[in-house]
Parts: sequence; C-alpha cells; structure tokens
Amino acid sequence: MENSNDKNPSRRDFLKTSAVAIGATVATNLINNAAYAAGSDEIRIGLIGCGGRGTGAVDNAFNAAQGVKLVAMGDAFKDRIESCKAELGKKNADKINVPNDRMFVGFDAYEKVINTKEVNYIILATPPGFRPTHLKAAVAAGKNIFTEKPVAVDGPGIRSVLETYEQAKAKGLAIAAGTQRRHQTGYLETMKLIHDGAIGEIVAARCYWNQGGLWKKDRQPGWSDMEWQLRNWLYFTWLSGDHIVEQHVHNIDVVNWAMQAHPVSATGMGGRQSRTSPDYGHIFDHFAIDYEYENGMHLMSMCRQVVGADGNVSEALVGTKGKCQVNRYQITGANPWRMERKQGDDPDPYVKEHTDLIASIRTAKPINELKNVAESTLSAIMGRMSAYTGKVVTWEKALNSQESLVPAKLDWGPIAVPAIAIPGQTVLS
Repeated sequence: MENSNDKNPSRRDFLKTSAVAIGATVATNLINNAAYAAGSDEIRIGLIGCGGRGTGAVDNAFNAAQGVKLVAMGDAFKDRIESCKAELGKKNADKINVPNDRMFVGFDAYEKVINTKEVNYIILATPPGFRPTHLKAAVAAGKNIFTEKPVAVDGPGIRSVLETYEQAKAKGLAIAAGTQRRHQTGYLETMKLIHDGAIGEIVAARCYWNQGGLWKKDRQPGWSDMEWQLRNWLYFTWLSGDHIVEQHVHNIDVVNWAMQAHPVSATGMGGRQSRTSPDYGHIFDHFAIDYEYENGMHLMSMCRQVVGADGNVSEALVGTKGKCQVNRYQITGANPWRMERKQGDDPDPYVKEHTDLIASIRTAKPINELKNVAESTLSAIMGRMSAYTGKVVTWEKALNSQESLVPAKLDWGPIAVPAIAIPGQTVLS
C-alpha cells in the first residue's frame, strides 16, 4: 500500500539527507516524530492552562493552518475549562472534539492531557512557575509543543528547561515559544539588517515595557490561600516570576536576539509604590535594570505597571554606524531604512508562530526555540534578583542559584505570601 506521507517530497528528501547528517539515532527519532505528528497530517491539540492566554493560543492555532483540532483540555479549575471551551466554540465548534473524559481538572491535569493518545501538539499556557515540569513531561512523552513565555521563574527551573531543550533536540521534537516578535515580519526584516551590519557594532540599547495596571480578582468566600493565589497568579513570584519576567521578557528577548547573546550581569533597582495593597501579593510595580553583555555593551531596561504613568513598549539600539528603533522597523545613520508597510505584509505574529511551528512539524524540519526563550527568561530573572537584593547578579549566579520558588508539594491548603523584597536586606540564595 502506498503511504500518503511519501507524496510529500520535502519530508522524504529531509529524512533521506538527515539520516546521513545527524546520525542514525536522531534520524530515527525524527522519522518517528514526523510519522506521529503527520499521520493524517492533522494537528490535535492538548491544551494545558485554559485561561485567557490558553484560549487565545488555541484560537491562534485554529487560524494558523488547516487540519487543526482541539481534543483535550486541562486546568486547575473546572470553570476555566468550561469557559474556554464555550468561548472557542462560538467561532470554531467544528474544530473542537473534547468529550468529558478528555477534560481534566487539578494539579495533575497536565499529565492526563499529555498522556492522551489522541494529542500530538501540546499548548502550555499555565502560570510560568509550572512550565519546567510541564515541558519536561511533554518532551518525555514525545509531543510537539507550543509554550507560552516565560519558561521558568528561578534558576532551578531554567536548568531543568535547558536539559529539556537538549532532550527535545535529540528526539527531533518541534517547540515554539510565545516570543511572537521572532515571527513578526517587521522584526524579522529589521533584525536581518542589524545582523548584516546596518548599524555597525551595537554599543548601547534600551528597552521598555511601561504600562498601567492589570486585572485582579477579589478573594471569594471559601477560596483557600492556594486558590486565591492561583486565580491572581500575576502577583506572586513563584507563579509569574514578577512582571519583569512575565511581561518584560519580550523586550529583553529582542535585545538578546539583536546581540545574538545574553547579558553576563545585571545591576537593578525597583520597588512597590502604587500597588501597595496585599490584594496585589508581594511583587514590585517598577524595575530599572542595567544589563552588561560580554563585549561591554550596556542595555538600559525599564518596566512599570503603574496606573496614570506614561506608557512605552519598545526596543532601541545604538550602533557605531547608526541607530535602530526596532519596534518601528526603522534605521537611521549611514544606512537609513524603514520598512514600507502594505496590507498583509505583517501578519498577526500570534498566529504566525503557530503557522511556523505546524509547518515545521508537517515538513519534518522541527524548529526548537526553547534555548532562546530560556536564556531571555533567565536574563529577566537575573534582573529581578538584582532589584530584589540590591546586589550585582551575574549570569552564573542566577543560573546556579538554589533558590527554588515553586512549592515542592502542591495542594489546596494554606500557603503563605512571601515578604516583599527589600534591597540591601533580601538575600539571594
């Protein structure tokens, strides 16, 4: 019988050449992965984390390619699964096949989604503190992954993710991260020129994520400490990493991308001036970090979540031959350039990252963005560590930190809110 997959010349050619290029073991894994994912070429999503971002990510995947279905869902809370399913069903009921026995609730829901045999594409959209465990389990099960950023909240988590990256690479699994600027046409065109030397050597950089406040949910009667923290996960460092990690990682990632490197140290400050109520947990509301890269280049990084203050979400580079406002796709100086925008030239990057991931699976040319996002995440963690402690923190110190923020055992009982960090007094372990 003819295998329909053999009709795809790109996949056949790739497998033929890869067997020579990368060795028999990895090639076998790639073949198995391609066959598993391709089968009927249908992408069958298992969603872990059914809040707003998880719902949006599935909708993005539905719009990214043909032949995509949602087949399993998991979350700590049943109501989140139900609201997510209902929201997605408004536009794409025909793309949802999630019976009750493939809807999983609780802290172990992720394992049940990952082990669902119908699933070949995992979307990870829980709070970031859970990410290292979920990534490790999904790769161990041989599943392709779309993971939201950031991918950890502490040094032990990053070390786990870097090990998982190597395992995924050996298995030939495809992994895309939610750093969507790396799939955005304007950023891609601008970054190509930067890497080709349009502004010369980069000697300074700035990046910002300054905005107003975000949502919070008032504590309800009957909620345990754990439920209250999970439903307000933004405001607890063990769950979000603080907003420098959870949100500002996007802008730090752009500068790392431009530098093709990560910073080697951070000197930071920050505090909590406007969001002082215990309702906002124990995170800061502003950070300012001076990052230094190995070549001596300094990045000035700021992020703020303060109602009424000016907003700014951007990235800028200064080179020996000119300047680049990356988010505007604009270069000035010796080689001036600006991307002319035409309708359709810059497709939705939230959709494009799924389009690229799915294409890599179907053509057996797996992309793997896990190391890049792990390094950008650790860059942000390093900045938080410096701001919390008031000390200079090096890359090695952050990476090798023994400070594990996520509780060893997760249950619905009491969980204390950590003390608000005080620079000069808080100690980094």
